[in-house]
Amino acid sequence: MRASPLIALMLSLPLILQAQEAKHADNDADHAVAGGGTLPAGWTARADDNADLANVKVAPMGGGIHVTLGPAIILYKPSTAGKGPFHTLATFTLTKPTKHREGYGLFAGGRDLEGGAQSYVYFLIGQDGTYLIKRRDGKKTTDLSKGWVANPAVNKADGKGASTNKLEIDNKSDPSKIEFLVNGKSVYSTDPKTLNLDGIVGLRVNHNLDVHVEGFDVHR
Repeated sequence: MRASPLIALMLSLPLILQAQEAKHADNDADHAVAGGGTLPAGWTARADDNADLANVKVAPMGGGIHVTLGPAIILYKPSTAGKGPFHTLATFTLTKPTKHREGYGLFAGGRDLEGGAQSYVYFLIGQDGTYLIKRRDGKKTTDLSKGWVANPAVNKADGKGASTNKLEIDNKSDPSKIEFLVNGKSVYSTDPKTLNLDGIVGLRVNHNLDVHVEGFDVHR
């Protein structure tokens, strides 16, 4: 008995999706970065899946640092560790577009960052005007913002793929809540009792991005 066209399509769909995923992966491999493997004094980096830092370039530039990647990384100064209410901020300029949405921004509550039980909460934006808040515990990640969320506070990339946004995580101004802000506007808030952010504060930049960061600071 010959299968109907609909049944044939349903049977072939998994193979089509697998082929599309493989093609996407091939097109989105980590870029090679000339002059990679360098970090400014005082900074530490860890790449996702413990990838080699040879294709990670972080260089002082202007009043900040310029990050050019292959693999996704967290970037931090161990001296930013602490407990209790804090306020962290930085201004990010995306200089080039990417094929797919890739996030960049801040993280807080970093613990065991060099080990297998690394944990932190990260607050990212994308070139399409969205933000994302997630928690990492080892290899597991949990959505806090329920996926990527569009918000008019996030400046989208212009025709050349560039955009500038100021990100903040603040529970010092009002210790009764943790606020996540973009360009001075709160996009998400939560009760500090539900989110332990004691630990290291730093930056997270996803793979294949070219981002300039200025004004990174932590106030406790």
